[in-house]
Amino acid sequence: MIIIGSGTGAPSLRRGSPGLILLSENATTLIDSGSGTLRKMLELGITYLDLDLLLYTHTHPDHVSDLVPILFACKYAEQPRQKELLCAGGTGFEDFIERLRKVYGLWIEPQSFRLAIKEILQSPFLFRDLKISAKPMAHLPESLGYRIEFKDGKSVAVSGDTDYCTNLVKLAFEVDLLILECSFPNEKKTEGHLTPSLAGRIAKESKCKRLLLTHLYPVCDRYDIIQQCSQVFKGEVLLAEDLMRIKV
Repeated sequence: MIIIGSGTGAPSLRRGSPGLILLSENATTLIDSGSGTLRKMLELGITYLDLDLLLYTHTHPDHVSDLVPILFACKYAEQPRQKELLCAGGTGFEDFIERLRKVYGLWIEPQSFRLAIKEILQSPFLFRDLKISAKPMAHLPESLGYRIEFKDGKSVAVSGDTDYCTNLVKLAFEVDLLILECSFPNEKKTEGHLTPSLAGRIAKESKCKRLLLTHLYPVCDRYDIIQQCSQVFKGEVLLAEDLMRIKV
């Protein structure tokens, strides 16, 4: 797993907008694609041609900004995409894509490949060597968190943006790696987002093996986020950085 962007929509020289890559034996999955994702991927040697599955947690601009550039690159770059691409999100995602088509028209319509759009319900589905489950999060009505299970038995859960919710605890139960947003320090709690203490509570209640905190607003860099979280969760806590690689 590779963190593409560990930040938010707030400009930061240290942290880019949200995005992460999951690499399995048979699939390259991108979860969210904030501004700058395509360029950051190139630093890792990953291109728009390598992506097999795009998963979106919700449609706030800092999570979807590079979706249009990805589709545009697939169509008009020197190497037009050939293989099918699945792009998925929560309730209303198909309507979101349709509205993008009304704005950009032929510029994002695939010609050399098949683009499949999927709205994910709460029933698990299989994609190649991955089993993917989703549950609603406490952010936007369409917000989803994901649990991804690999064929070797390892598992990852990703919250996207959310406040504390029991759905997230259930989704992350005993995962090998739990990736939680941690937008603000304890002292700056904002509705719809987690703090280190709340992230620690979710990690503790879900009995996850490791916890990775991401989606960090610039204010977080002035606080000891790991220390605040570790007061609640006694397991391993990691702080995300752009281009960080983690083996699940």
